[in-house]
Amino acid sequence: MKIICIGRNYREHAEELNNPIPEKPVFFMKPDTALLQKNNPFFYPGFSKDVQYETEIVLKINRNGKHIEERFAHKYFDEIGIGIDFTARDLQAEQKKKGLPWEIAKAFDGAAPVGKFVSKNRFPDINNLRFSLKINDELRQQGNTADMMFSFDRIIAYVSQFVSLKPGDLIFTGTPSGVGPTKINDHYEVFIEDEMLLSFNVK
Repeated sequence: MKIICIGRNYREHAEELNNPIPEKPVFFMKPDTALLQKNNPFFYPGFSKDVQYETEIVLKINRNGKHIEERFAHKYFDEIGIGIDFTARDLQAEQKKKGLPWEIAKAFDGAAPVGKFVSKNRFPDINNLRFSLKINDELRQQGNTADMMFSFDRIIAYVSQFVSLKPGDLIFTGTPSGVGPTKINDHYEVFIEDEMLLSFNVK
């Protein structure tokens, strides 16, 4: 199982971090050790002083595929979920400044909390889907998949040109604007539409 993450897929988020708007999907990967499930707590790492949350819709791949045509991409996932792409923003900034890869800021243990997966057929239109994050019962981030620059199908088709997809692989599909810092003792509740599918504490 691998975790594939799409960056800069919401224009306003790219702009809030002063990143250029991509012409093609931008992706990076996290190892399976980054996965945090079953509402287990996220332990704030000692190597960073600025860990930030990024709320994202997550696709679960259901079959093997490579060089997938966009018109067939919808057949490669049946379930969606919600997750947090935790980022050590201070480490990321250091790496970017040096022109170095920034997995150190994205791929650390526990950096990918993921909630319960549900059938995509539960929703009338997954390309017009609201999702949100509350921290300590305060709304911190909200988005809609209608605002993605690259659709789910486009993402799957593009990524599969380079990386073969296998059942159980997860694809984080990008975060909207509103990312921000987390701190010890925060309580997270993460929603698709009005259903909470992920909750956990920061320790």
